[in-house]
This record gives sequence, C-alpha cells and structure tokens, in this order.
Amino acid sequence: MTSGLDRAALLRLTAAAVAGAAVPDVARAAPSVTFPRAHPRWRFVFVNHALTNPFFVPAMDGSQDAAAVIGARAEWTGSVSSNVGEMVKAMRTAIDTGADGIAVSIIDPNAFDGPTALALQKGIPVVAYNADGGRANKRLAYVGQDNYQSGLEFGARIAGLIDRGDVYLFIATPRQQNIQPRIDGALDAIRDSGRPLRVHVVASGVDVGVEGKKIEATYKAHKSLRGLFAVDAGSTAGVATVMRAHGLHARGVCAGGYDLLPATLQAIHDRDLDFAIDQQPYLQGFLPVLQLFLDRYSDGLVVPADTNTGLNFVTRANVGRYLTTKSRFEGSSDLEQYPVK
Repeated sequence: MTSGLDRAALLRLTAAAVAGAAVPDVARAAPSVTFPRAHPRWRFVFVNHALTNPFFVPAMDGSQDAAAVIGARAEWTGSVSSNVGEMVKAMRTAIDTGADGIAVSIIDPNAFDGPTALALQKGIPVVAYNADGGRANKRLAYVGQDNYQSGLEFGARIAGLIDRGDVYLFIATPRQQNIQPRIDGALDAIRDSGRPLRVHVVASGVDVGVEGKKIEATYKAHKSLRGLFAVDAGSTAGVATVMRAHGLHARGVCAGGYDLLPATLQAIHDRDLDFAIDQQPYLQGFLPVLQLFLDRYSDGLVVPADTNTGLNFVTRANVGRYLTTKSRFEGSSDLEQYPVK
C-alpha cells in the first residue's frame, strides 16, 4: 500500500502559495513540501474552449500556482472559438503525448465521451472544469459552478429588479454546456416568478469585440427595453459598455451578468451594472491540479471529487473590496495577459 500523504504539510504549503499568489515569483517557486516518497514532475493538461477569453487568466494562474506547490506542470491548450473539433483534437494530442492528467471543459454533451474513455483506459485521470458533460461521460469529477442552479438565481435576481417589459439575455455560445444551463435556469426562474417579462435570448458570439457590437445593435433596435443581461464574461463587459455609453441606468434600465473582469467591476461601482456573479475562476484552475495530483500520487486511492466553486453576487455594496485590492484571483491584476498560453 502506498505511503500516506503528509496532509498537514500539504495544507500549509497550499495556504502559503495562495497567500503569495499575487507575486508570481513567489507562487511559482520550487515546492518545499516534503512528500513521503518522490514523484515525477507530472504534466497536467487543461483543454479549454475559449483561450482568448480573459476569464481564464485567473484560472490559468490558479493551475500554475497549484502546480508550483506540488512540483508539477500545468499546460493549456484547446480552442479560441469554442470549436469542439479543435478541443477534441487537443485532448487526443494530450493523450497521445502521455499527459499525466487532463482537465477538460466539457462544453458538448457527447463529443468528449470517447476521448475521456480512451484517457481513462490508458490510466490518465480526467476531470471536467467550468463545464460538465452528459451522464455518459466517465470523467472522474467536475470542478466548477452548478450552472443551472446559478441560472435559477440569476433569473430570480432579474425578476426582482424588473416588474414588466422586454428583457434581453446575451449568450456567447448557445447550446454549449458551460453557459446554456444558465440561460435555461434563468428562463425557468423568470417564468416561475409570474412577472410579465418578455425575455429574448440573443447569441452574441465568442469574440469580445463582436459581442459588444451585437449588444449595441440590440439596444438601438429596441430602445424601450427594460433590461440587458449576459451569462458570460465577454457579453457582460459588452452590456456594461452599452449601459454606460447611453446612460441607460439613469433611464431605468437594469443590467447584470457574470464574472469579474476589471471593466465589469468598475461598471458595478459606477452603477452601470446592478450585479455580477462570481464563479471563482482561480479555483477552477487550482483545484483540478490538486485533484489530478492526488489521484496520481495515491495510485487512484484518492479519487477526484465533484467541487462546486460557488456563486457570489457582487453588487455596489461589496464591490469595493474587489476594486481596492489588485488580485490575480479574480483577474484584476495589472499583470494579467491573454490569450491564455
């Protein structure tokens, strides 16, 4: 039987790395934890669907910080445009090149079933992050927000802000598992509220610049609308820009969305957005690395576990702490860069 991991030492090192993560040189220093037995410098590959989306900058930072704690490597690959074929190809490449673990954003309910089964057959642990797949997918665990439940709370917040009229919901990539459940939950919650709201769902695309133009065009074509909301980071930033450019909050239009890009946080502070939902992207990179490591280190005895990274509403009442502290944990650092590499 494999020797047990010194859990106390690992937790102390993890806490130290998190505390120092705002300083990249500290976060990526060689690990000083002493494990009961030596281990290889395992390579964990993240297969991502939106490498140009700044949301994943703190997720990448989290993966690299976790890798530094345990003495591993975290690599990112995938697609810049949510192209499932490109992602599947990247996952198969990770398998063929002998990755020691794979974290994949399963944005399609079926396409990743085969690669996941192949990886597990070859002894490569697989976890999902940010988006989960269908029941047929045999991934070991999911790390991320419960997207449908998040959508329910998102929709309930919308119904609490607006009593009637036209509301527009923007989604970058309809039918994909990372954000479609949010739309589904929002529509169910708004319907169940009994409010006479006319909800329109608009596909905004994966390019941040295009998303903003689509939102702008929607507002100009429907100036009597009562709400602009989005279920992804780029569209939320676009909503904020349109709200500010046309002074819509002062005209009684409500707005909100997801994730905490710097522009989104500033828009909440300036009353251009009513709220944004934080799903903790840093944890969506940090935790998969730890789970994959423990699976390898324990020879499969410590099996990855589903982890809900939570749902926090950020409003004007609490946005100050996000703005006054530069932090890689939420993507507000001056050091952030994208595309993710």
